[in-house]
Amino acid sequence: MLKNYLITAFRAFRRNWNYSVINVVGLTLSLACCLLLFVVIRYELSFDRHHAKADHTYRLIRHFTKPEDGYNVGIPLPVLAALRTDFPALKQQLTYIHDVRRPVVAVEEGRSKGNMRRFQEENGVVAFTEPEFFRLFDYEWVSGDPATALNRPGTVVLSEDLAHKYFGNADPMGRTLKVENKMDFLVTGIVKNPPVTSSIPFHVLLSFSSLKQYGANTNWDDWGSSYTGAQLYLTLPETMAETTMEQQLVPFLRKHISEEEARDQFYELQPLTDIHYTVGMTAFNERTIGKEMIWAMALIGLFLLVTACVNFVNLATAQAIRRSKEVGVRKVLGSSRFQLVRQFLGETGFLTGLAVLLALLIAHFSLSSVAELLNIKLVVSLFGDPVVLGFLILLAVFTTVLAGFYPALVLSGYQPVLALKGKIRASKSGQLTLRRSLIVLQFTISQTLIIGTVIVYNQMDYFRNADLGFRKESIVMIPIPEKKPGQLESLKAKLTGLPGLGAMSFGISSPSARGNWWTGFRYENREKEEDYGVVMRPADTSYVRTYGLKLIAGRINLPADTMREVLVNERFVAKLGLRNPEEILNKTIQLNGRRLPIVGVVKDFNTFSLHQTTEPCVLTTHRDAYGNLGVQVSGNATRVKETLASVEAAWSETFPDFLFKYEFLDDTIANFYAAEERLYALFRLLAGIAIFIGCLGLYGVVAFMAESRTKEVGIRKALGASTSHIFGLFSFQFLKLVFIALLLAAPIAWYFTDKWLQDFAYKIEIKWWMFALAGLLAGVIALVTVSFQSIRAALMNPVTSLRSE
Repeated sequence: MLKNYLITAFRAFRRNWNYSVINVVGLTLSLACCLLLFVVIRYELSFDRHHAKADHTYRLIRHFTKPEDGYNVGIPLPVLAALRTDFPALKQQLTYIHDVRRPVVAVEEGRSKGNMRRFQEENGVVAFTEPEFFRLFDYEWVSGDPATALNRPGTVVLSEDLAHKYFGNADPMGRTLKVENKMDFLVTGIVKNPPVTSSIPFHVLLSFSSLKQYGANTNWDDWGSSYTGAQLYLTLPETMAETTMEQQLVPFLRKHISEEEARDQFYELQPLTDIHYTVGMTAFNERTIGKEMIWAMALIGLFLLVTACVNFVNLATAQAIRRSKEVGVRKVLGSSRFQLVRQFLGETGFLTGLAVLLALLIAHFSLSSVAELLNIKLVVSLFGDPVVLGFLILLAVFTTVLAGFYPALVLSGYQPVLALKGKIRASKSGQLTLRRSLIVLQFTISQTLIIGTVIVYNQMDYFRNADLGFRKESIVMIPIPEKKPGQLESLKAKLTGLPGLGAMSFGISSPSARGNWWTGFRYENREKEEDYGVVMRPADTSYVRTYGLKLIAGRINLPADTMREVLVNERFVAKLGLRNPEEILNKTIQLNGRRLPIVGVVKDFNTFSLHQTTEPCVLTTHRDAYGNLGVQVSGNATRVKETLASVEAAWSETFPDFLFKYEFLDDTIANFYAAEERLYALFRLLAGIAIFIGCLGLYGVVAFMAESRTKEVGIRKALGASTSHIFGLFSFQFLKLVFIALLLAAPIAWYFTDKWLQDFAYKIEIKWWMFALAGLLAGVIALVTVSFQSIRAALMNPVTSLRSE
């Protein structure tokens, strides 16, 4: 019986090869997309699940209620000791992680003294932590003892990758490395590499007891100051609820800070397994994705599968009349309806199985490109992963039932007498309305994705071209390591006058930055600090000229090494309730215990990315805080390359123990929106595939209509119908369906894109023309698809089509 079904399926495939190819291509593309999206979603949902205590481990965060509702993942250092004192049961279940940002790690060449190799590491690679770290987080040990490896100052545990990177094939145990040219660390342990699906991705773990000797810029007794890279984690007993601990943290905080400060903040516990999905809250791996986006990908995958199955149903029901006599003969010979349903589902299963095999091959060869597009590290074998293969089997069964069940019911339901007499007509079978409804469904899905793509494109275009209030083109940002007296002046003297260089400025960062220094302040002689903070931008007096900031009142502050005078932005003025920038000149503010005069006002510039509003900002000199050098460059690509080579030579001469790195400011700002760029690329790709699958089905339906109406077209042409009339006969009914689909797609697309745009402080307004453009594109695509068959039918010689009559 099975052999008979396979032979019948193969004959049906060969007899209607053109429609079969359309079905297989559509199913292959949709199944490949579903498989790839499944792999991506599985990757995203697996973050931090490898830790045995993941469900009971939390990150401590500060929730502020004033001046605005917000969070800070940085925890002041004294909190760690206070928690261990006040909650002795958690003493061994707490740990502190202090990330070292972009450090230079130096190791000796072989066993020779003085000859050093240097490596620039990224954020989230090197951190100070405690032995308790290994109680909370699971690392597989290769060498060393987790209980003692980080007990002593000056010790370090390395991952296998970093151990091989620093020391090659030699045994790393007992070797030393130097971090930021400050301190030597002895290797006391080697662990397996942390999984790529980890929010705690560190490969170099330094002993926390070395932090003070290392000279980290940390206030050991201040409960107010914090650093976002210094985070506290804890594991609760299985008997203690998260809410219970949060309630106990309220009196804990009031015990250690003033009543006034405690009113505006409280501590919360964020589950470890939620960190990866909290967009906008700092993670060590600097990559987060909202769960809404993950489920959106799953929904799009389902849409693509439904689109391909709609093709199958449409083409199968359209061709049902052709097989009516076959059904009649089989029923006369004794076949039951159940047997016929099984046969037709078997034919669908045959095509689905072929599509699954082709989809698996496409997904295999596309996996690396998808990983690169989404900036993820996929480590999976599609052919050897039982979960992936199990998903494919379920997907194949689901697709077979979804695509084949209704056509099988229709075909098996024909009455043998009517079927053998040829009295079954498509127009009377109730299938025409269904096919039209399914085409509307296909184009609703396609136009929803097109509208989404158009809106995302316009938002991305706004990001690229928005006026940020400062110059970002042709400026190179060069990180400055910890400096000694005179080094900044020496570097500036060497760079001054180099060909291709313009203005240059030392500062804490560029005008727009991810990390910012917030502080409170007191205006004039007011008794209390304002109930909002300001963003500090310590920089030298060339900052305004280098970045093209616009001075709208007063003057530039005078050169100094410490805070002497300040500039403020328009937002600062407005927040104080002043209408004219001139009103604030020569007034004073108190910062860090010092009273400083306001000597100028600059036009607002974006202190953050466009995800956030521009905040009150203070520019002042403060040499110790300068961490970057911004330099204007000019000339063509070759000239700029030569200029940067000269800059590197001067920089390396000034800082011989560090590595020269640079980044163009416009690239840095573009990276603020890397996640949105990836989203746009994904939308564009999936929308294109959905449209292509829909057009395949539309082409097949039109081809069948043209074939079945050959004689009608011949009669119309014999009676004088023009080619354009015949073309319109086929085209107009499909354009109506596209328009109906637009009416359905528009509110769906508006709802989801409007919700997405809420994440941005600065965003485009959704306009009517975006929906009209999507409808026009879908209409043109449908028209072009229909035109191939309709024009062919219109140009056919009526004598040929009517000859049999």
